[in-house]
Amino acid sequence: MEPKIVVSDASDKDSEAAILEQLKAYNVTRFGKSNWQELIISIRDDQNAVIGGLVGHTARGWLYTSLLFIPETMRGKGLGPKLLALAEDEARKRGCKGAYIDTMSTDALSVYQKCGYTVFGQIEDFADTEPFTYLKKIFI
Repeated sequence: MEPKIVVSDASDKDSEAAILEQLKAYNVTRFGKSNWQELIISIRDDQNAVIGGLVGHTARGWLYTSLLFIPETMRGKGLGPKLLALAEDEARKRGCKGAYIDTMSTDALSVYQKCGYTVFGQIEDFADTEPFTYLKKIFI
């Protein structure tokens, strides 16, 4: 059979789900179970609407923070470090040995470094002026 390759710019949840399912099956066969668990910590307003927070997951002994957003009016008040600490505490409870995160914001980079994260890689000029930075933190 000759494979048919299709390129698209439209969302295709069926294709995404099929690719993810096959990749997960391959990874379990190759590396064992990942113990993947979602982690969401939300910031809510007085009407209980989500206005920010942290989204990530734990897997293979690591916490990955994929999204971290603090509303503009709440920045500089310690919420970013607080959310990271809460996520790290939960990750430790789940048996994680460390955490990793990435950013293209120099402001966020500074916060992560103050929270004990160290740079392990960068893509220079990722957003024309800012690097895309990868950071990690080993739990002691």
